[in-house]
Amino acid sequence: MSDGAQRSLHDLGFSELVEVLGRDGVILHHAKVLWRTLQGEGELDLAGRDFLPPLKRWVAESVGEGKAFFLDAPEVVDEIRSSDGLTRKFLLRLRDGQVIETVLMGYQGRHTVCVSTQAGCAMGCVFCATGQMGFVRHLRSGEIVAQVLHARRILNGIDPEKRLRNMVLMGMGEPLHNYEAVMSALDSISNRRGIGIGPTKISISTVGVVPGILRLAEEGRPYCLAVSLHGATEDERSALVPASKRWPLTMLIAACRKYGEITGRRIFFEWTLIAGKNDSPETAKRLVELLRGIDGHVNLIPLNPTRGFSGTASGAGLEFQKILIAGGFPCTFRQRRGIDVAAGCGMLKAEKRMRTA
Repeated sequence: MSDGAQRSLHDLGFSELVEVLGRDGVILHHAKVLWRTLQGEGELDLAGRDFLPPLKRWVAESVGEGKAFFLDAPEVVDEIRSSDGLTRKFLLRLRDGQVIETVLMGYQGRHTVCVSTQAGCAMGCVFCATGQMGFVRHLRSGEIVAQVLHARRILNGIDPEKRLRNMVLMGMGEPLHNYEAVMSALDSISNRRGIGIGPTKISISTVGVVPGILRLAEEGRPYCLAVSLHGATEDERSALVPASKRWPLTMLIAACRKYGEITGRRIFFEWTLIAGKNDSPETAKRLVELLRGIDGHVNLIPLNPTRGFSGTASGAGLEFQKILIAGGFPCTFRQRRGIDVAAGCGMLKAEKRMRTA
């Protein structure tokens, strides 16, 4: 069988895995065991497991090179660790040679994995290292799941008692541009029989793909929504976020209001502070008026410097925060993690390209 005809077992949700095994006469009990082994334990050597004969036979006949299924096991191309030991960034090579980034971040009392949803990105945000690369392809659901399993294996190697509790889709790519694969992956990742990250501990970050935001609301998806705003006027935002030309700021804010009305959930607005671009007191005042009436929390993010852009000075950032709080919006600075390991999305891949050019 050619590689193109194969499927990844990690692409299958629990119900589909049950269906696939059932067609081959393997009962539900064995499907549960295989799911727990794949997703709960993150096992990659299925042939070496002491399964009962029906499942062992199915694995031998169905999983491996030239067979119906393979496992997503991305190769680590590069790994760098922050000086404080809390952040580890991985450059992972997929089966077709595409390279993506995954970050494991430690905070007091919790660990978070930041995953990629695309190889490259079509949104073209001018200050983003991934946006500067352009779009290559969407990731499959199994390639998203595999990043979480990789991070959890690393964490278990550090301390088996530590749990991976949080997940953010803020790596390379626009999650809502790859909606079907992302939702399929999240169904698996939040499944309590498997990885078991709670839906409220999963954040989807979008640059403002309006149809995706509305679809999240209409489908009742239980995940946290984070909207990357970065500009309080159309001109200001369009200069930084080209996607604003397709989904203008007025349309985006209307979608956010609709999302809040349907779900009753708070929206997290991401604001990357860029020196001389969007960090003035006047901009902060415009932002307060723009978000008036929305249940929102503003996360201020000091920019990890990229080509041609630098982060806001701390004093200007604190003044920006004060104005938002005075305007009635909860506003916090996101804890910086891994600036010394190029932890901004796309930065490690960009640096790797420069080193090998």
